[in-house]
Amino acid sequence: MSTSKGLEGIIVAETDITSIEEGNLSYVGYSIDDLAEQASFEEVVYLLWHKHLPNDEELHNFKTQLFNEMTLSPSFIEQLKHMHVENAHPMDVLRTAVSMLSLYDSEHDHEDREANFDRAVLLQAKMAMIITTFHRLRNKDSLVQPKQDLSYAENFLYMLHGKDVDPLESKAFNKALVLHADHELNASTFTARVCVATLSDLYSGLTAAISALKGPLHGGANEQVIKMLMEIETAENAIPYVKEKIANKEKIMGMGHRVYKEGDPRAKHLKDMSKEITKQNGMPHWYEMSEKIESYVKETKGLPANVDFYSASMYHALGVPHDLFTPIFAMSRTSGWIAHMLEQYANNRLIRPRAEYVGPMNQTFKPVNKR
Repeated sequence: MSTSKGLEGIIVAETDITSIEEGNLSYVGYSIDDLAEQASFEEVVYLLWHKHLPNDEELHNFKTQLFNEMTLSPSFIEQLKHMHVENAHPMDVLRTAVSMLSLYDSEHDHEDREANFDRAVLLQAKMAMIITTFHRLRNKDSLVQPKQDLSYAENFLYMLHGKDVDPLESKAFNKALVLHADHELNASTFTARVCVATLSDLYSGLTAAISALKGPLHGGANEQVIKMLMEIETAENAIPYVKEKIANKEKIMGMGHRVYKEGDPRAKHLKDMSKEITKQNGMPHWYEMSEKIESYVKETKGLPANVDFYSASMYHALGVPHDLFTPIFAMSRTSGWIAHMLEQYANNRLIRPRAEYVGPMNQTFKPVNKR
C-alpha cells in the first residue's frame, strides 16, 4: 500500500456539486465569480441541492419553506437557555443544539428522499435561528423573530442585532454566505460524508461536520485572524508584528490554502466587501491593516490570502461578535454539507480506508507478573 498524509491528492469520490479546477471554483458548473456577484444565498442553496437554479416560482416557494421552518419551539429555546454556561463557545452550543434537533424528529429513514429534503430545509433554516437566539439569550436581550419579506442573509443580521439592515451590509453578508456555501471535499464535508455513509441520519452528519469545522485549521481560522488584528491594533504595527511571527516560525492565520497555490478565488470578493464595509462604518484601519499583512506575507512567503482572511475584518465591521464567526461559517456551509450527504445517500458505499502499519511485529506475550 502507498500512503498520502492527510489524504492529500487522493480522489475518494465523484461529485456533481462543486469543482475546483486550475484554481477556479464553481458550484454545479456556475463560476463562483458569477454567483458571488449576482446570486442570493437562497438561489445557491437551491442550486446545490437540486442541481439547477430555481425559477421565480421555485425560488418563492423555497424562501417560504425556509421562513416557515426558522421558528424554534418554546421547549427548544428553554434548552438553549440551559446551554448558556460560563465560557461556553457558540460552536459547542451549535453542535449540541443541532444534535438535539433530532429529538424532535421521530423519522430518520435515509431512503425517504422527500423527507430528507424537508429535513434539509429545516436544518438550514434553524441554523440561523439557533445562532441568533443563543446570542441574544446570553446577552439577556429579547428574542427577535424573522420577517417573511427579508432574505436569509437579512433575517440573520436583523435577528442578531434587532434593527433594520443596511443594504450594503446585507449585500456583503449575502456574498459571504455564497462564498462559504461549499468547497468540495474539505475536512468537514468529508466528515459528514463518512458519517452518513454508515446510513446515519442528516442530524448526525451535520453534528459531525460542525465538530470538524470547529478546529482552527478549518473553520476557526477567521476567528484567529480577528484575534491577530486586535493584537496588532494599528496599521503601523502590522509589518513588525508579522515579521516577529515569521521569525518565531508561527503561522499567520488566513494566509495560504491547501488546494489553491496561486490564490483563493473567493478572497478577492470578501476583500472588496471588507474595504467597502469598513469604510462605510468608520473602521477603515481594519482593512488597511489586513491589506498590509496580505501584501507582506505574499511577497515574503509566497502565501496569498484565503477566504478566511478578509471575512474577519468584514464581519467585525458588521458588528458580528468574534465568537460567532465560525458558527456563521457553519450556517453557510450547512448548504454544502447537506448537498454532499444527499449525494452520498444516492450512491452510497461505506467509507473505510486502510492504514499502513509501521509498528513492531511478532512480539511475544508475557503474563503480567513477568513484564
